[in-house]
Amino acid sequence: MNINATLFAQAIVFAILVWFTMKFVWPPIAKALDERALKISEGLAASEKAKSELAVANKRVEEELGKSRNEAATRLADAERRAQTVIEEAKARATDEANKIVAAAHLEAEQQVVKAREALREQVAALAVKGAEQILKREVNAGVHAELLGRLKTEL
Repeated sequence: MNINATLFAQAIVFAILVWFTMKFVWPPIAKALDERALKISEGLAASEKAKSELAVANKRVEEELGKSRNEAATRLADAERRAQTVIEEAKARATDEANKIVAAAHLEAEQQVVKAREALREQVAALAVKGAEQILKREVNAGVHAELLGRLKTEL
């Protein structure tokens, strides 16, 4: 055997193998690699899209939380203002009621004073009449009159 013929035959077999591989083996492998690369790029694009959507969602969540906090603070301030208003109204009503009660007490005290004065006048009048009767029943004497008036003073 000749080495040149062997090398030439091996070169032809190698060329046929390369042609067969390029014609039948390489296209499905290249297609599978292209599909795999496409899936990977789609996955990366979806990942980037999900990251951007997540960032947008986080931003919306922060905005909503800010709005909720502001709304809660506003409601709390409104509630405090309402409570203060209710307290002030209650104080005003209590003051009015206290003033009415004090006025009624003053009026009642004045009525009691008037009643006491009337009762005192009636008693003084009765004592004066009684003293006058006693004076008139006895004879007119300055010493006796002074004594009766002294007793009358002690009774008053």
